Amino acid sequence: MNYHFDFRFLEGSFGALLDGLKVTIELAVLSNVMGLVLGFLLCLLAMSRLTFVRWPAQLFIEFFRCTPALLQIVWFFYCIPIMVDVFIDPITMGVLALGLNLTAFNAEAYRAGVQAVPKEHLDACVALGLKPWQRTVYVVLPQALRSAMPVLMTNGIGSLQQSALVAIVAVADLMYVGKSLATEAYRPLETYTVVALIYFALSLPVAKLVHAIERRQDLAIKR
Repeated sequence: MNYHFDFRFLEGSFGALLDGLKVTIELAVLSNVMGLVLGFLLCLLAMSRLTFVRWPAQLFIEFFRCTPALLQIVWFFYCIPIMVDVFIDPITMGVLALGLNLTAFNAEAYRAGVQAVPKEHLDACVALGLKPWQRTVYVVLPQALRSAMPVLMTNGIGSLQQSALVAIVAVADLMYVGKSLATEAYRPLETYTVVALIYFALSLPVAKLVHAIERRQDLAIKR
C-alpha cells in the first residue's frame, strides 16, 4: 500500500465539520426527545384492550421496525411534500423521520418495561383508589422507564448513527459535510476517518453509561 495519509488539508475545514456536527447533534437530540415521549404513549396504545386502538398502534410499530430507515427518510423527504403539497424544513423533516422510527423501537422497549411491573403494585394502585392516569404516571412509568433505560439509551445511540442517513437527501449534517470535503479534496480515507472518530467520540460515553446502568441493575436484582 503506497497511500500516504495527510490530514493537513482538513485544517481549514474544521469550521464546516463543526457546523455539520451541530446539525447532527440537533437531529439526534430532538429525535430522541420525540422518541422517548411518543414511544411511551405508543406503548400504551399498543397495549390497549380496545382493538381499534391497539391494531393501528401495532401496525405503526411493525411498519417502522420492518422497513429500512433509509427508505423511511427518503419517503418522508420526497413523498410527503407531494402528498400534502407543503414544503417542510429539511431538518424538521429529518427529526420527524428519525423520531418516528425511534418511537416504534422505544415503544417495544417500554412495553417490556411495563410488562415487568409487578402485578402486586397494580393491585395496590386499585386498593388505594388511584385513577388510571395516576397509576400510569406515578407507578407504571417510573418502573418501566427504569427497566427500559439501557435499551432506550442504546436506541438513542442508534438514532445518532442513523442520523447520518439524512446526508443522502442533502441535509448538511456531519456526514454530508464529510462527503463534500472528501469529494473536493480527493481524500476520502482521511475525511471519513475523522468523521468516524467524531461519531465514535459521541457514542462511546453513552455506551459506557449503558453498561454502568446494566451492571447496577444486575447488582440490584442479585440483592
